[in-house]
Amino acid sequence: MADSETEKPLRKISDAFKELASSVNSPSPDVQLAQFSHACSLVSPLFGCLGIAFKFAEMDYVAKVDDLVETSKSISTLQVMVDKDIETNTVRKAGSHTRNLLRVKRGIDMVKVLFEQIIATEDNSLRDAASKAYAQVFAPHHGWAIRKAVAAGMYALPTRAQLLKKLNEDETSAKIQMQSYVTATTSVITYIDTMFLSKQLGIDW
Repeated sequence: MADSETEKPLRKISDAFKELASSVNSPSPDVQLAQFSHACSLVSPLFGCLGIAFKFAEMDYVAKVDDLVETSKSISTLQVMVDKDIETNTVRKAGSHTRNLLRVKRGIDMVKVLFEQIIATEDNSLRDAASKAYAQVFAPHHGWAIRKAVAAGMYALPTRAQLLKKLNEDETSAKIQMQSYVTATTSVITYIDTMFLSKQLGIDW
C-alpha cells in the first residue's frame, strides 16, 4: 500500500506552513531557513499540477527554492541570510539569496490567492481563479511576453475536479487544507514583507 503521506500533498503543505506560522507568531519570531525552504519545496508539485500556464513559475520557483535549501546548510535563519546579503551589498543582484527569497514568497502568495479564489467559488473551471491569482501577484513583475504566454496557457488548466483528483482530496477535505494554508501563509508572508520593509529593502523589485 502507498504511503498515505505521499498521497496527500495538500495536507503536507498545510501542516508544514502551520508549523512555520507558529514560529512566526511566537513572541520572538526567528524563522529557520531549513524549515522554511522545506515547506516551500512541498509547494513545487502544485505548480506542476496547474500545467503549462504556470510552467515558468514552476521552473523559476523550484530553482529559487533549491538555492534556499542549499543555503540552509550554512545559514541558520531568514534574518541572518538577508543581513549577510545587506553586508555584502548583494541584495538586489541576480541570484542573491534575498532576491530568491522574495521570488519564492511570491510563489507562496500566488498559491494562497488561488486557494482563496477556489474556496470562494464552486466553479469547476480554474481559469478565473488562476487568472486573478496571476494578475494580483505575478503580472506586475512580468513583461508582456510572459503575460501573453500565461494567458494562452490558462486554457490548458485542469478543471477543479481534475486538480482535486491529482491532490487526492475531495471537495470538503480540500477546502479545509486550502483554508489552513491560506491562514498560515498569511502570517508567513506578512513576516517576510515586514522584514524586508524594516530593513528598507522594499518588496516591489
